[in-house]
Amino acid sequence: MRVGQVQELVASTADAAFAIDAQGIVVAWNDACAALFGVPAVKALGEVCGPLVGGVDECGPVCSPECCVLQAAGARRPIGNFDLQVRTAAGMRWCNCSVLLVGARGAARSWSVHVLRNVDLRKRLEVLVRDFVVSSTGLAAADAANVLAVRRSPVQTARLTAQELAVLRLVAKGSSTAAIAVTLGIAPVTVTNHVQNVLRKLDAHSRLEAVRRAELAGLL
Repeated sequence: MRVGQVQELVASTADAAFAIDAQGIVVAWNDACAALFGVPAVKALGEVCGPLVGGVDECGPVCSPECCVLQAAGARRPIGNFDLQVRTAAGMRWCNCSVLLVGARGAARSWSVHVLRNVDLRKRLEVLVRDFVVSSTGLAAADAANVLAVRRSPVQTARLTAQELAVLRLVAKGSSTAAIAVTLGIAPVTVTNHVQNVLRKLDAHSRLEAVRRAELAGLL
């Protein structure tokens, strides 16, 4: 598929939609997207999508150089729809995002088409209800999210190795680096390396943030 065909595909939906290449550069931006973000196509095309979209979830920034969507797209892994708060012309609003991977496996060029639908009211109510359930029943946030069928963060697409996941589970239990090293029979420096890889893959800035993101995404 060529860029022109991708642009036609994006223009064919009434929902806000845009397409990016493997480097996160915007190659298509439809009229509905221009209206949603207050940014015309002429200014969006050729720009990195992250600063334009400004996407965050309940743990913080999602749109970044370590974008989980780009990670999944690079590996040609299907991406389930997820909720993302984006920087619109009217302020931060929750949208449900569907991502279509365009281009055959192994092709020289590929694109990720993002389709956004406004779910701001539904999401705000969902968060309020989930927080109420957590505070009233003692359920963990991840369990409450399962009960409410929350659209999980794109962090779920991150590919953690078995060892990285084992380290993350122990981090979630509050284990120290030294304790994790003893439990897994590896060197403390190896634990630290695994933790750094997890932080990078989950686009987290601390162990606590990584655990929170992983819980909300259903990785733990």
